Amino acid sequence: MSEKKIKTVACPTCGKPVEWRPENTYRPFCSERCKLIDLGEWAAEQYRVPAEEGGSGDPSDNGRG
Repeated sequence: MSEKKIKTVACPTCGKPVEWRPENTYRPFCSERCKLIDLGEWAAEQYRVPAEEGGSGDPSDNGRG
């Protein structure tokens, strides 16, 4: 009898424990609400991906040439 241990992670929005299963369509979030809150924060630019140091700031500049 082999039991698979189900991985549990914390919802990034509210911190509630979430089982990491294929059936959980909102993973890593606990609910659609938390998923939409996160999306709204990205849309409102409350989250940002840091730029690389020394980059030109131009997204079309791939560093060549």
